[in-house]
Amino acid sequence: MTIFKEKIDEEYLTTAEAKELLSDVEQERALDEDREMRYELARAIEHVNRFATLDAEESRELVEALLELDKVDEPTAYKIADVLPQDRDELRAVYAQERYTLSGDELDDILDVVAKYV
Repeated sequence: MTIFKEKIDEEYLTTAEAKELLSDVEQERALDEDREMRYELARAIEHVNRFATLDAEESRELVEALLELDKVDEPTAYKIADVLPQDRDELRAVYAQERYTLSGDELDDILDVVAKYV
C-alpha cells in the first residue's frame, strides 16, 4: 500500500534561521531524558552549527536586501545568503543552474550587498 503525501506549505529558510529553530529543538530534547535525538536531527544540528556564519536576523535582512535587486529571485537570495560568495566566480556558481547569465555590473551589485553583511 502506497501512502501519498501532499505538500501543504513551503517556506524558505537561511541556514542561520534553521540553526535558531534547531537549537530550540535541541534544548527541548536535552530537558527530556527519555527522548533520544535521532541521527538525522543530530547531523542537521551539526551542519547548521558548522555553516551558519550570520545570525538569523542578519541573514533575513540580507535576503530582503537581495530581493530588492532585479536579477535575484527568492530561492537564489536564500542560496546567496547561505553561501555568502566573496567574488564573481563563487557567485556565478550560484547562478550556474539558471537559464541566463548576469553581467559584470549585476554580479558586482549583488556582491556589494553581500559585502555589507560579511
